[in-house]
Amino acid sequence: MKVYVCDNCQNPLYFENSQCLKCSHPVGFDPVSLTMITLTAGKERHCKNAAYGVCNWLVPAAAEPSFCVACAMNRVIPTLDSDQNKVRWKNMEVAKHRLIYSLLRLRLPFHVTRDGKEEAIQFDFMADTPNGDKVMTGHDNGIITINIAEADEAERARNKQDFGERYRTLLGHFRHEIGHYYWDVLIKDGTALGKYRALFGDERKDYAAALETYYANGAPADWNQRYISQYATAHPWEDWAETWAHYLHMMDTLETAWSFGIRIDPVELEDDAGIKISHLREPYDQTDFNRLIKRWLPLCFAVNSLNRSMGHADFYPFILSAAVIEKLRFIHELCYAGVKA
Repeated sequence: MKVYVCDNCQNPLYFENSQCLKCSHPVGFDPVSLTMITLTAGKERHCKNAAYGVCNWLVPAAAEPSFCVACAMNRVIPTLDSDQNKVRWKNMEVAKHRLIYSLLRLRLPFHVTRDGKEEAIQFDFMADTPNGDKVMTGHDNGIITINIAEADEAERARNKQDFGERYRTLLGHFRHEIGHYYWDVLIKDGTALGKYRALFGDERKDYAAALETYYANGAPADWNQRYISQYATAHPWEDWAETWAHYLHMMDTLETAWSFGIRIDPVELEDDAGIKISHLREPYDQTDFNRLIKRWLPLCFAVNSLNRSMGHADFYPFILSAAVIEKLRFIHELCYAGVKA
């Protein structure tokens, strides 16, 4: 995520701001130019969901009041008959908008036509029913369902404990589930399928049986030598989705660090012991994956160390083995196929 400032007073802005906290000018994010724009009071052109305080994205000036590109993907939102649901929905939208930003930066499609039918990204934000019916977070032909309980910090912490996870975030759920959609878009029936199977395994393996086995037996003892997480061991589809989520974690965090001028790169020593200084390109403009991973690993080590200094758990509690790095490289090359260095 980039650093944004108010054009009127140069005060820093968060990505979610709809108003400058210093000069009170209305501001909004333009998904076309991918920048924050300072608006003239009375001439706002925010998304219709701005009325609920859950969106600060802009729509074209000439358009009738409508939903922005991110909110237009909503198919189902939670009922807004309680303050709890309103808070949960806002948390969902914050995470979703950050996800859509990354997809825009990667220039990935939001809909594809397959067998004469359009498959587009849509979101269902749903709650368990009073009679006990559970909403399962998942993906189905472009429709991403997320249980709004995941937007509750206490509930998510319980799930994290119950499933033995070291890392569980709302944004992570979005990034994982969208990974399943992009498996269909980038891998399924395409030329990359063979290499995918060589790296992740054969997805034709029975999915339901594989999950049943995973929940019964857990991950193998040596899982971190080949997988990014224990859940990634369940099935090649889940390995892809977990690795995809971590790729988006990496790209967005690297862009944030780059925007703030944080430089934690390995020092390259010449024969004469002089220090070689290299120009650092913006991460989303970097097609060379080696340069990205060389920046990511020391950044994680540094921020993990900062977290430990404050008494917190590691910022990024994962080990990137050589096998996982190759999977990340594969995803990066798929996203940047056809883009010149």
